[in-house]
Amino acid sequence: MSDDSTHFDLDVYFQSAADFIHKALKSPGGKVLVHCIMGMSRSSTLVLAYLMIYHQLPLKHALQKVIQKRAIYPNRNFLALLLDLDLQLTRKKKTCQIL
Repeated sequence: MSDDSTHFDLDVYFQSAADFIHKALKSPGGKVLVHCIMGMSRSSTLVLAYLMIYHQLPLKHALQKVIQKRAIYPNRNFLALLLDLDLQLTRKKKTCQIL
């Protein structure tokens, strides 16, 4: 997904959904219902992205946290996007530590 001609920041791609979830959870009595059939679609992917962006969890730990509450099965393409996001967030974190 990250070849030079089609590269884009996945954290920006996922950011609006992560922002929505974060804002809802921070509001008084805030809750978010994430609904999908069998955890196989975008919804589980967006929850994972939220955990990665707002809680600085690597993909592996985000997956473990969600799986403790509900079985999820993001498809191969969504997992590839999350792996790319994980790499971008890791690079960003390393760059910030160097500065």
